[in-house]
Amino acid sequence: MRGIMVVGALIALALAGASAALLAASSDPREMVPAAMRAGAFEPPQSAPAFSLNGSDGAPVTLERYHGKVVLVTFGFTYCAAVCPTTLATLAQARERLGGSAESVQIIFITVDPARDSLPHLRDYLSSFGAGLIGAAGSESELAAVRQQYGVTALKQGDGLDYAMAHTSSIFLIDPAGRLRGMMPFGHDASDFEHDIRLLMTE
Repeated sequence: MRGIMVVGALIALALAGASAALLAASSDPREMVPAAMRAGAFEPPQSAPAFSLNGSDGAPVTLERYHGKVVLVTFGFTYCAAVCPTTLATLAQARERLGGSAESVQIIFITVDPARDSLPHLRDYLSSFGAGLIGAAGSESELAAVRQQYGVTALKQGDGLDYAMAHTSSIFLIDPAGRLRGMMPFGHDASDFEHDIRLLMTE
């Protein structure tokens, strides 16, 4: 499953590049293969690339901080017209569908637009989607390093205050042990995320 949708004029990104960036540390042949998950599954599971960014709650955002939870990582920007708010609403809905298990899920929204997405702005923006979401920001170089680790592309389009960011819109699924398990393309509904989250919770 290799679908990637982007904002603006960029209609396709190299999903193979994302997989290569994540697997570059190993010489073993690995590829995304169909599995019980509805997301594209990384087999065998591998440690998710670590990062440390500034959080919209005032504390550092790291994967270690959420060890023991299923973590959904998505990249975007708050001035996005359609894809980002749709993604966040879908993830929030999936989390709500888990009922009492919702507290075992953390959604991390990493901005690709640090010039406009300040931490207070991220906090206010994400609050409209409900609980369980945290924004992550940093310097241009810090964010670029994280994107490189995850094989994510982000390109500025336009000038002035109304520019857009064309970016990879897939969502990365990380299990409670901190292993990268899947990458869900944009366009899947909340039930698909709920299915995969429950699967990761019960392994």
